Amino acid sequence: MTAETAAPTLRPALTQSAILGEGLQWHAPSGRWWWTDIEGGCIHAWTPGAAATLVLRLPERVGCFVHARSGALLLGMAKRLARLALPDLQACGEFEAAPQELVPVEAGLPTTRVNDGRCDRSGNLVFGTLDEARPRQTIGGFYQYSQAHGLRRLALDGVAIANSICFSLDGRRMHYCDTLSRRIMVCDYDADTAGVSEPRLFAKKEIDDCWPDGSTIDARGCLWNAEWGNAAVARYAPDGRLLGRYAVPVRNVSCPALGGPAGGQLLVTTARQELSSAELMAMPLSGSLFGIAVEPGLYLPEPLFNDA
Repeated sequence: MTAETAAPTLRPALTQSAILGEGLQWHAPSGRWWWTDIEGGCIHAWTPGAAATLVLRLPERVGCFVHARSGALLLGMAKRLARLALPDLQACGEFEAAPQELVPVEAGLPTTRVNDGRCDRSGNLVFGTLDEARPRQTIGGFYQYSQAHGLRRLALDGVAIANSICFSLDGRRMHYCDTLSRRIMVCDYDADTAGVSEPRLFAKKEIDDCWPDGSTIDARGCLWNAEWGNAAVARYAPDGRLLGRYAVPVRNVSCPALGGPAGGQLLVTTARQELSSAELMAMPLSGSLFGIAVEPGLYLPEPLFNDA
């Protein structure tokens, strides 16, 4: 796929009405897709081909989450990190969940909440926050959480909407963005010290109403980015060159993931948030999962949180 070819179009994979679907990931041990509806206050899991899903209802919003080596979930809730033990990763149905708090996040900043995050290649959770006040201010930050060191703030500039967190194949570079800047950045990253250095531009969105949202890295080191407002997922080479786009038939695309039983699927979450009544009538599947087959060998398993 190149930037000049016609964009392939994703098709509905699972009809949902997520207000703000996010955090999509393929979890090979359970053979399921997992994601959060942030504004719906729940986590979903779905086995491809199954009619039923798992819905975990949480006491507050979950901006991001990761699977741990123990089988538990590590949750980035609105103002805290928490652990949720899951006795059955194959369960279906709707359940009320009561996670165990681990550490508060930005307790002194009442208008921020946890947003995007994922594990680095060493199994530490790295996440960012956003400011919910309007107009949004760059008062949020980026953090690393580990069993060994607890919560450590990364030495990056303040952020209004942290997004696009993902890591190079060798784990030595971290991609991230402030969505409002329309720029995806990259910096050097040291997992052991939570050190970052030399932030630099990776890619800039030049399309009107196109905002970088969630990102993931494939097995070739390419970055896939959900373009909020642009009804598309963009793929970038490791040097930041745009390789092409995949079209999505709804406007607000939030998070891409590669995986599936054979590892050959691209799926994305979408959102109903920020759409007018007329737009929702024109795009009634907003909030659903959309997918398409991609070339073999692109799937790269997500690192599990090291809670040994």
